[in-house]
Amino acid sequence: MKIKTFTSVACLLVTLAIAAYLDSPYSFFNKNYAYSSVQPAMAQPVAVEPSSDIPELEEKLEKRERVDGYIVETYEEYEVYKDKDGNVIKSEPTGKTDSIRYWDNSKKTADD
Repeated sequence: MKIKTFTSVACLLVTLAIAAYLDSPYSFFNKNYAYSSVQPAMAQPVAVEPSSDIPELEEKLEKRERVDGYIVETYEEYEVYKDKDGNVIKSEPTGKTDSIRYWDNSKKTADD
């Protein structure tokens, strides 16, 4: 019984070792591929100017209300066009709205 277990474990370890070798960059399958570069890649800084014809998306608070012990804030998305100096040229609503609902902790209940 011990020899069977030992043989099974040895075969499993040999199989794992062969699979690890074949998967490594040192195997004969992967000898034509380079997995590391000699020189590290360096990013070059580039000055980017904001374009006036591409809008930025911003969300602005439209309303805040209390509903069933919750505060509900509604935001509307706007397309904001800016010039080269960062001044807003125009702002157009997209019609998309998002709501955030959170519990009003300042409200005391009868149990407190």
